[in-house]
Amino acid sequence: MLFSNWAGWALEVLAFALLIAIGIAILIAVTLFIIDKTQTQDAIRRNYPVIGRFRHLFSTLGEFFRQYFFAMDREELPFNRAQRDWVKHAAAGHSNTVAFGSTRNISVVGTPIFVNAAFPPLDDQFASTEPMLIGPHCRQPYTAQSIFNISGMSYGALSKPAVRALSRGAKLAGIWMNTGEGGVSPYHFEGGCDLVFQIGTAKYGVRDHDGNLSYEKLKELADHPQVKMIELKLAQGAKPGKGGILPAAKVTPEIAEIRGIRVGEASISPNRHPDIDDWGDLLDMIDHIREATGKPVGFKTVIGNIEAWRPLFELIAQRGEASAPDFITLDGGEGGTGAAPMPLMDLVGMPIREALPVFNNLRDEFGLKERIRLVASGKMVNPGDVALALALGADFVTSARGFMFSLGCIQALKCNRNTCPTGITTHNPRFQKGLVVEDKDKKVAHYAKSVIKEVETIAHSVGVAEPRLMRRRHVRIVQADGTSIPFNRILPSFNAPPE
Repeated sequence: MLFSNWAGWALEVLAFALLIAIGIAILIAVTLFIIDKTQTQDAIRRNYPVIGRFRHLFSTLGEFFRQYFFAMDREELPFNRAQRDWVKHAAAGHSNTVAFGSTRNISVVGTPIFVNAAFPPLDDQFASTEPMLIGPHCRQPYTAQSIFNISGMSYGALSKPAVRALSRGAKLAGIWMNTGEGGVSPYHFEGGCDLVFQIGTAKYGVRDHDGNLSYEKLKELADHPQVKMIELKLAQGAKPGKGGILPAAKVTPEIAEIRGIRVGEASISPNRHPDIDDWGDLLDMIDHIREATGKPVGFKTVIGNIEAWRPLFELIAQRGEASAPDFITLDGGEGGTGAAPMPLMDLVGMPIREALPVFNNLRDEFGLKERIRLVASGKMVNPGDVALALALGADFVTSARGFMFSLGCIQALKCNRNTCPTGITTHNPRFQKGLVVEDKDKKVAHYAKSVIKEVETIAHSVGVAEPRLMRRRHVRIVQADGTSIPFNRILPSFNAPPE
C-alpha cells in the first residue's frame, strides 16, 4: 500500500512537471514567434518564425558535422583529416606508417612527386642535417641547429599555456621559437629555448610613448641570451598589406602591459612600418638594429611581383653584402593563423611554392646565397611540405599551424573569437584548463623531431645525404595530362648546370 501511494505521488509530480515544461515551451515559442515576426533584420525568421531559426543552427553545426562525418580524408580546407592525423600521431610519439596504400590522389594537377634514387645512400652514409650559421657579419652570429622551427605566433593571439608549452617543447626539440609581433612575455623565456624576436609594425614590446621603435628597449631585450635573432615583420601571409589584429576581448591587462597598449581595446597594427618608406630605409633600419643588438636581423614578407624586389638586391650590391639582411622569411599567401579579412586571406599574396623558387633565383643572381638565409613559411605542416620547400631553395622552414595541431588544435576555426575549445587561442580560463602544459610540451617536441626525421628520410630516398642537398630536379610536378615533369624544367635554378 505504501509503495502504491509513493508511485502514485511520483506520477502526479511527473505529470505536473511535464505540464509546466510544456507550458514553458509554449511560452518560449510564442515569445520567439512575436520576436521573429516583428524583427526586421532577418527575412527568413520574419517569414518563418521560430522554425527559421533552425537554418542558422544547422548552418553553424554543418561546419563541424562535415569535419567528422561527411568529408573524406583529403577533402577539407584549410587542412584535411589526413594532415591533421599525421601531426596528431607524430605529436603522440606514435608511428605514422600506413597500410594498404596511400589515400592521396597523385593525379591531381600540381601534386609534387619526389624522385627516388636508383641507388640511395646506405644507412651508415646518411648524415643528419648540419647546423647553419646566420649573420656572419654580426657581433653575435647565430648557429641554428634545426631546419624546422616554430613560426611567429604572438602571446595574445595564443594563450598563456600555449606559449608555455611551445617554449618548453622547442627547448626539448632543439628548435627556435618566433615570438610573433606581440612582444616577448615571461612565458616565451620559460622553456629556455632559442627565440627570434619579431618587431611588427606597431613595435609592440619595444615602442616608446609615441609608438616609435625604442632602441634602448630593444637593446635591453636583445641582451637576453635566449634572444638569438631579430625579425622585422613587413607582411604576413594571412593579410598582406594589413597590420596585425588582436580583438578587444583578448587584450587583458597583462597583454596590454607587454605590448604597451590599452586594456580592452582592439589592437590594430599599422598596415606597414611608418618609418620605412623605401628599400634604403629598410636596409638602414636593419643596420641600426643589428648595430644596437649585435645579433642577426632579417625581415618577413609576402611576395607579389618578384621584379618589385630587384631594386632591393641592386641596392645591396651598391652598399656591399654586409648591408644585406641576415635572413628573409617568405610567407606564402596561403599562410595565416589569426584574425584577417577574408579577401586578403583568400586572394592576396603569391603561394609559397611559386614565391620561393623565384626569390631564390633572385638571391642567387646577386651572389648572396651564403649571405642571406631563406626561411619558408606558409601552410607547411607535414614532412612532404617541408621537403619540397627545401628542394625549392629554403634554408629553413617554419610552421605555425602545424605546432598548433601538436598542441591539440581541432581546426574549430574560432581563433579570432576567444572561444577556442582547446585553450590554444583563448584567454578564457575555462577553456585554458584543457591545455596541460606538462603534456603538450612533449607533443610539441615529438612533432618537430618527427618532421625532421621524415624529411631526412625523403632526402635519403632521393639520393642525397641531408635535406638541404635536395634540388628542384628531385621533385616532379603532375601536369594536366596526368604526366609529371621535373620542377627544374618548370623554373630552372639561376645559372644551373645542364641536368
